[in-house]
Amino acid sequence: MAIGGRFRQLDARSKTFCIILCLGLIAVVGLLDFLTGFELTVFAFYLIPVILAVWFVSRNFGTLVSVLCVVVSTVGDMIAGARYSSSLIPVWNSAISLTFFLVVVWILSKLRSLHNQLEERVRQRTAALNAEMHERVRLEEEILSISEREQQRIAHDLHDSLCQHLTGVALAGEVLSEQLTGKKLPEADAMHHIVKMVEDAIDLTRTIARGLHPTDLTGEGFIDALRQLAATMTEGLKANCIFECETPVEIREAGVATHLYRIAQEAVTNAIKHSRASEIVVRLEAGAAGLALTITDNGVGVPAKTTAGMGLRTMAYRASVIGATFQLEGQSPHGTRVTCLVPAGRFAAEVHDAKS
Repeated sequence: MAIGGRFRQLDARSKTFCIILCLGLIAVVGLLDFLTGFELTVFAFYLIPVILAVWFVSRNFGTLVSVLCVVVSTVGDMIAGARYSSSLIPVWNSAISLTFFLVVVWILSKLRSLHNQLEERVRQRTAALNAEMHERVRLEEEILSISEREQQRIAHDLHDSLCQHLTGVALAGEVLSEQLTGKKLPEADAMHHIVKMVEDAIDLTRTIARGLHPTDLTGEGFIDALRQLAATMTEGLKANCIFECETPVEIREAGVATHLYRIAQEAVTNAIKHSRASEIVVRLEAGAAGLALTITDNGVGVPAKTTAGMGLRTMAYRASVIGATFQLEGQSPHGTRVTCLVPAGRFAAEVHDAKS
């Protein structure tokens, strides 16, 4: 690990620094070679500047360093008093040494080339993976955006078209009911009941439209939307859904408010349909840690071998989009708690004193 760290530090240095370092090492090893005499060899130490020259500078410089090492080694031995029976012996020894160094230079240059290619591939793959991840996040956000727009369109169609049509049917039914009542026909009561059913259908349609696309969620609209959600669930699904918020919060970012509302809506729906809860508490609390949205129910709880469904994955993804943490946990002795915590600084909100 220490050697790898040193190599990374040298790799970050300039080539000029590495060249000076290699030349300095040649001088140090040459001096050591001279001081030890020709009988003791320090040939292996000449590999250090050769390796550094090839790896951190270039193959050509490594070749030059190899030649210098052979020259310094041969000259050092001669100065130290080495005597040869023939002048060809030092030439032969130098040629063998140079050949060995050149083989090392060739091997290291190939390894360095492969290393550079591998690093380049890693960089390319990393860049491609980052681009793919960014594209995936963009597509997921686009899908959520399309879903929100489609829900808004359906909500407008329900409110502006279907509700108006049902209102016309109810008015026509009232007229017919009055006519039947005026003629004292027994069908008048049945017609009055039909009108009442149409009016109930109008209320139900408006409730569905508000659930698909609530009113403006920024400012005080967010608190009102959560309060309306609790009231709607209590009235429409016969479950006691309570909304608690001791310190009113006005969220100025529409995206944060929309995702938090959808998380609360999905959690409450799951508590009623899947956990069979009879009491649900939706709590919104702002503190130093951030904005916490918790949905607690008294249902059957989380199964031991639960599988994340589409609703759970969607809630978790919505939380990640706004930089929040999402947690689903079972309660003792039974029940489930869903928590979404938006850290302070990740949203724009105004906290008002409850007494004001």
